[in-house]
Amino acid sequence: MKDNEDHFDLLRTIHKKPESSQRELANELGFSLGKLNYCLRALQEKGLIKIKNFKKNPKKSNYLYFLTPQGIKEKTNLTLNFMKRKMREYDELKKEIE
Repeated sequence: MKDNEDHFDLLRTIHKKPESSQRELANELGFSLGKLNYCLRALQEKGLIKIKNFKKNPKKSNYLYFLTPQGIKEKTNLTLNFMKRKMREYDELKKEIE
């Protein structure tokens, strides 16, 4: 469950800011660099993201992350599941209040 939330957050962030560095992604998500690399590899292995290196960049450390069509579909599914879960939580809280 936690991995799904982490992957969802990472997919959303990559979709919004594909040019972000790993350090920027880690900071924005509150991940360590190790956790970020673990999540990036998992998403790449699932075919949800592609990682491209800027070959002409003198640092050779900048990458471009982008969602594959399968990644966009997965992000949509995770978004729907997140919204359903939040609606259930809202309904439960509403019942408790009444």
